Amino acid sequence: MTEERDALADRIRTIIGDDPNVTEKKMFGGVAFMLNGNMLVGPHKDGTLMARVGPDLYEEALTRPGASVMDFTGKVMKGFIHVAPDAIEEDKALADWIALSTQFVGALPAK
Repeated sequence: MTEERDALADRIRTIIGDDPNVTEKKMFGGVAFMLNGNMLVGPHKDGTLMARVGPDLYEEALTRPGASVMDFTGKVMKGFIHVAPDAIEEDKALADWIALSTQFVGALPAK
């Protein structure tokens, strides 16, 4: 893992706290945070945040500062957003993205 990815993962852990419904899973060369077994958020190697917002919140999420489509392996993954590191420098901004992802992922059936 990179320093940027590690730092963002630590910040996510701090915000999530000891929620027993959240686990970590090694994915994409790093770690993804899972809510009830469903992917919630994850840090990328450059410090970009991957946030799963779902189809209903997708367009609104793209209007937020630093947000862009998640283009993983050349294919746009609708319902997933990349958030630039400078847009989540403040813990409140990161917490807001985690909350938005939780709004969608928390409504999914547990795996």
